[in-house]
Amino acid sequence: MPNQSKNQFVISNQFTPENSALVLIDYQVGTLQFIHNMSPDESLQNAVMLAKAARAYGMPAVLTSSQEDHIQGPIAPALQEVLPEAYKNRIKRVGIVNAWADPTFSGAVRATGRKNLIMGGVTTDICLIFPSMSAVQEGFNVLAVLDASGSSYEVQENMARSRMERAGVALTTTNTAIAELVQDWSTPQGSELIQLLMATVPKKPYAG
Repeated sequence: MPNQSKNQFVISNQFTPENSALVLIDYQVGTLQFIHNMSPDESLQNAVMLAKAARAYGMPAVLTSSQEDHIQGPIAPALQEVLPEAYKNRIKRVGIVNAWADPTFSGAVRATGRKNLIMGGVTTDICLIFPSMSAVQEGFNVLAVLDASGSSYEVQENMARSRMERAGVALTTTNTAIAELVQDWSTPQGSELIQLLMATVPKKPYAG
């Protein structure tokens, strides 16, 4: 059998470290409390894993927050620690709901030069839905990471997911997004990130 080139197995429009940027929206200690359809700690943990993947590959990352001096509070310390430069340069919105409508935020995303956006928003039904659809409308490809966000009620989550998908937003999960970036676990970055993923998997006793 002739040798098959690795390029034969590349996914069309694949998100790679070279063509993608990470965008994280409103991961603030107060806003996290709106999540009830899953654990807010788990949601934040997944956002932090995405941040660590971006750091491992040197990918551009854009953070934004809304009204930090109100009930929403500051960005979670775990994200500040992993992405200190992006945190320092975060876009502090004064209350605009659709982050994309803030010209400073959307301008910062455009300035990355990347057309593929891996996007997380702390609440699916407010923080993630509007900027993800706006970015797609502008011609970006968006992966919305759904286990890095949540909603207060299942109906809110389901309606937001359905509307995003109809608008052309690709829906994914943290492990799939990271695996798509890595593609080869034997690389230095792959070896680092597989350990992160394995650490989050529920462990069962081996029956063999």
